[in-house]
Amino acid sequence: MRGMEIPNMRFKVPDLTGVHRLAFLLCLAVCIAITGCLMGCSARDVLVVYSPHGPEMLKDYEALFEAAYPGVDLQWLDMGSQEVFNRVSAERNRPAGDVWWGGPSTMFVKAADVGLLDMYRPSWAGAVDAVYKDARDRWYGTFRTPLAVLFNNTRYTKDTAPKTWDDLVSPTWRGKIALRKPSASGSMRIFLGAMISRASSEDAGFAWLERLHDATESYPESPQFLFDHLKRNPEVVSVWVLPDIILQRERNGFPFDGVVPPGTPVLTEGIGIVKNAPHPERARQFYEFVTTTGALIHQAHAYAKMPVRADVDPNALPAWMREPLDAMSIDWAAFAQKEQTWCDRWEREVYATK
Repeated sequence: MRGMEIPNMRFKVPDLTGVHRLAFLLCLAVCIAITGCLMGCSARDVLVVYSPHGPEMLKDYEALFEAAYPGVDLQWLDMGSQEVFNRVSAERNRPAGDVWWGGPSTMFVKAADVGLLDMYRPSWAGAVDAVYKDARDRWYGTFRTPLAVLFNNTRYTKDTAPKTWDDLVSPTWRGKIALRKPSASGSMRIFLGAMISRASSEDAGFAWLERLHDATESYPESPQFLFDHLKRNPEVVSVWVLPDIILQRERNGFPFDGVVPPGTPVLTEGIGIVKNAPHPERARQFYEFVTTTGALIHQAHAYAKMPVRADVDPNALPAWMREPLDAMSIDWAAFAQKEQTWCDRWEREVYATK
């Protein structure tokens, strides 16, 4: 069975009121920023957002939100999902962040279980299936994010790149794989756990990961280092999330393409308010702002984000998002309980051996 192919998407915004409104707000934000520089800045509420969504999306929504709420100075920190969890955990007695936007649901489950997230029921709560949200309203799903094989399209095509996960451990790709270091990346932690979960036993899963490790030539510390490495070394392939592959190609000009293998892990990305956030009212405003149907449609076209909500018109989304997706069946609650143990074992028994 062939995997799902990543389309050549050019971010053409459809004729939709919600999308046009967001584009208008982005232009308006620039005008407001210029006016503020000319007239002097008055005191504004500082809203702090922790997110792995990347600087492109975060810069845009900083401008959009500040245009809609001129009394707010939105500040964001772009970091891996595990880094967000670690930071929120370290700050639990004196929170500095207000909103956690993005990252796999397993991280949100863990954060909710240890009391790091506040309860908030968004206006659209009824449009999300129970599997995509916390029963106590401590986090809600925003996007479905499949993992894909990432490759440099100056060297490979969809026909010559790896098409399945097992292709990665074939002799063809030995020494030609680079993986984002999993310790800080929620997406890569999901990948490790998924490869263990699909095996006949945990030991068999780790045996597969040992073969992958033997074939891996490097572990870049950040997404940007990974992207730069694949650009400079076109013979190297990787594993990364589908939306970011498309975003880096279409917005930033990286020569990237990819294939979603059959039986791929599909993350549910979430959003939550930090427990005892310094600016809870502003946090709720941001939460609602970035999750309107108009915002979700904009995010689908501008950043290849696949919305979770059932009330988003499928015809308003890119055509490729309406294609069937062969997702791996995963018990995410059980997965979340085992994830840290698996990652610790991988560090100890696999990564430390090379």
